[in-house]
Amino acid sequence: MRIGIFFGGPSREREVSFAGGRTALTHIDKALFEPVMVFVDGLGNFILIREELLAQPSIRSFYPQQTDRRFSVYIESLAGLSAEELEEQINAIGLRIQPQEFSRFFDFAFLAMHGPDCEDGGIQGLLEWYKIPYSGPGLMGSAVGINKILQNELIALVNGQEKKTAVISRPAWDEADKASFFESLQSQLGLPIVVKAPHQGSSIGVVIVRNNDLTTFIKAVNQCFFRQEIDLESWKTFSDEQKTALVQAITELDSGIGYPVILEETGEAIHHPADLLAKADSWAQAGNGSLVIASVNSEDDVLFEEFISGQEFSCGVIQDDDGTAVALPPTEIYNVTSFDFKSKYQSGSTTRKRIPVQTTLEHNREIQVNVASVFTKLGMNVCARIDGFLTPDGPNAPGRVLLHDPNTIPGMSPTSLIFKQMAEIGLNVTQAITYFIRQSLRERIRTGKNTVRLRQQLADLDQRMADRQLLHVPTEEFVVDGAHEDLEATWAEAKAWYGLHAAQGQTRPVVMLKTSQARHELSVNLLFKDSVADVLEALAQPVHPLILETRERAKAITERYS
Repeated sequence: MRIGIFFGGPSREREVSFAGGRTALTHIDKALFEPVMVFVDGLGNFILIREELLAQPSIRSFYPQQTDRRFSVYIESLAGLSAEELEEQINAIGLRIQPQEFSRFFDFAFLAMHGPDCEDGGIQGLLEWYKIPYSGPGLMGSAVGINKILQNELIALVNGQEKKTAVISRPAWDEADKASFFESLQSQLGLPIVVKAPHQGSSIGVVIVRNNDLTTFIKAVNQCFFRQEIDLESWKTFSDEQKTALVQAITELDSGIGYPVILEETGEAIHHPADLLAKADSWAQAGNGSLVIASVNSEDDVLFEEFISGQEFSCGVIQDDDGTAVALPPTEIYNVTSFDFKSKYQSGSTTRKRIPVQTTLEHNREIQVNVASVFTKLGMNVCARIDGFLTPDGPNAPGRVLLHDPNTIPGMSPTSLIFKQMAEIGLNVTQAITYFIRQSLRERIRTGKNTVRLRQQLADLDQRMADRQLLHVPTEEFVVDGAHEDLEATWAEAKAWYGLHAAQGQTRPVVMLKTSQARHELSVNLLFKDSVADVLEALAQPVHPLILETRERAKAITERYS
């Protein structure tokens, strides 16, 4: 089966998706599937990319060709390109294909894209129109999963949770008495206040206002509207290097607002940082006090939530073959110093993770029950990851499970939470990807569209999987010597070796850990530990009862794919 791996995309999470596409290519089962890499650029062009470009550290490293060496931009900033010049940019990295041609190149679309247009039903609807089955939830689950305001309302209907929230529209914010509004929010929600852009993921557009500071609050709300004010009096004092750095920072999609931007006073569109630099210079010379800009993809609403004090967790959900939801062991996220993109995805973060949540067995079970119920009743299928908080037990009331932010296309890096949780039931990354593909085929059949062809695809895949179960493949070992002087480098090498060999399907890869006392054949979940010390700690402890229970519930899934 030819699998088109869609990655990149037009959203603010495109760099996360770029890394996810590489993961899918590395780990997809080469004995079952033929991967076809489909890079989606910021303009929505579908490009069969040259695979050697995947080794680049980021999208802007290879696309587009940077014409002004002072700046690094995405393709949206090159608005002046003619159709021929755009085609030259695309041809430099691969071959552009049109949606009506998809079936010539692949049989199934594996979606490793995130955010608006990618997780909201946009690309899903396009693929359904052209009769291409795709991975992940369908149209309804995707549409619900991208809207944080709607999610809060629907989750409350499903499980009765009570979480204080408020919403303001952009027109209402522009007209509001900011001080009075901030005061009323504090009365309603208390402090701190969580401010969110309702259609973003990866903690982009999330700010926590901790103190009664009006200036900080206004800046936070504007940030979540993807709006920014440039103080032109300060601008006049900047060096050329400082001005260049400021307009470049706006390019960053995780911390800036992204180009193109609109000058709010005139409605003029600015596509390139060089143009914004020139505009700011001219406005400053004319004596203007400030320059307010907004992303062309700015939010129309901002969501406010009460700050929940408790244990933060994230819990994945998958399905049995009949569609029954199976909640995976939840991951607790602790030692969190901030709640932004960098704390999640960039090295140096102090954030730590453990499975399951460090609480009672009953609380962990309650998390799983709530997550599985919300997944099912919000119309999701195949896979999702739902985040939440467990509040502390009080003297008169037990702790509460409060859910938020269902994620219908979980992150696809090799260390993503969904892969860690699936490893706890015995599935490695390669087997997890096979699950995503097969179960997605099963769920697309349930839509009642193109069912004859989809059933044949499913039957063909099942036959190939059954044939492989009968094959005898030799075992190949990688031995990690616990006494090795560069142990952590060896551990990283062992995990990479395992992933590569699992995807090739020619052998049964086994990682052995040799200590002075024994040799340990490491189970899949132990290969997700950050260090050998973590592995040894896990080996010395009994398996948590919640994990044993989850493995039993997921036994049919594990046996099908492992």
